[in-house]
Amino acid sequence: MGWNTWNTFQSGINENLIKESAEAFVSQGLRDAGYEYVVIDDCWSEKKRDENERLVPDHEKFPGGMKALGDYIHSLGLKFGIYSAMGIQTCAGHPASFDREYHDAETFASWGVDYLKYDGCYFMPYIDQQLMYQRMGVALENCGRDIVYAVCNGGESDVWSWIRSTGAHLFRSTGDILDNFRSYYDIAMSQRDRFGFSAPNCYNDVDMLTVGIYGGGKVGTGCTESEYRQQFVLWCMYGAPLMLGCDIRSMNEATRKLVTNPALIAIDQDEAARPPVWQRHKWNEDLHCAFRHLSKGYALAFYNFADYDTK
Repeated sequence: MGWNTWNTFQSGINENLIKESAEAFVSQGLRDAGYEYVVIDDCWSEKKRDENERLVPDHEKFPGGMKALGDYIHSLGLKFGIYSAMGIQTCAGHPASFDREYHDAETFASWGVDYLKYDGCYFMPYIDQQLMYQRMGVALENCGRDIVYAVCNGGESDVWSWIRSTGAHLFRSTGDILDNFRSYYDIAMSQRDRFGFSAPNCYNDVDMLTVGIYGGGKVGTGCTESEYRQQFVLWCMYGAPLMLGCDIRSMNEATRKLVTNPALIAIDQDEAARPPVWQRHKWNEDLHCAFRHLSKGYALAFYNFADYDTK
């Protein structure tokens, strides 16, 4: 559970934004609700490594450096996340970790990083993805710090069938989410039969939530409040990672109450990590029911995916 910069800010990130957002974790009640990871996505680094082949934070965006920023995030009782990719450069054209996995893992550990989002851009097509993700998995396990390993390959190469072997703790199983109904619906339905691969210590990640963005980010025109409720309940019924993507500094009250709802979060975080069973209405294919067997009790959710009221 946490927050990622990409869906709202993309390249428009800086040190002050991250500090203000970390402070909002506390003031908005997110930390107390269980959210803990503050994750900086792509575009945080300079376009070239230093003379020692180390990744370097963008000097204008992060003048204080990543170690100091990580220390500040930790001082608030939160955890620090960062981004890289397995290819020769990141999706936005910054240095990535191909053939530098151990080097970069050590760098991240020295900065106090607790979470690595590891993307799949610009990789060599003749090198097996499983091998590439395995290399970073081993590097992280030997960097001297516990770092959550979040693989992001967009659901390619049947990732759910082999990703657990790489040491990943969560894995993206879909393309990028957009801030509209059709995007989150298609993503959710595409994974109905694949959450059986999700289990403790390696979770199916159906991408960051767009809840609360209302078209104000970089990824779409927005949803209604009822659609955001539907999206959040879908993610919780799946037991998917809850990574917020809105500007948490300015969440409205409806968004804050939704994403901190203790009953929904308890369903999402249920330790059994069992997938839901789905059933469609006999006469109306837009009406769905999801049943989830929890470690203690059950959860039942009813969905209307039509664009009209139904009875």
